[in-house]
Amino acid sequence: MAGVRLFAVLREIAGASTVEVDGDSVGSVVQALCDRYGERFAAVARVSSVVVDGERASPEASLTGGEEIAILPPVSGGAA
Repeated sequence: MAGVRLFAVLREIAGASTVEVDGDSVGSVVQALCDRYGERFAAVARVSSVVVDGERASPEASLTGGEEIAILPPVSGGAA
């Protein structure tokens, strides 16, 4: 079971800033969350960055348990 920190719109969709999910890779964790929270979550998650223990991680990255996982949606807006 992995604890995943969610930010911005992903946190709003899930209704929580941290969720627990099973998965042995980054991709399987993200897919489990997409299955749980639906297409709107999945659309944002597909373009988000996943960070494991402070380092950007690919979907193929293995998880052994105990890692700190965060999903960071892309940032938009800002001053012109």
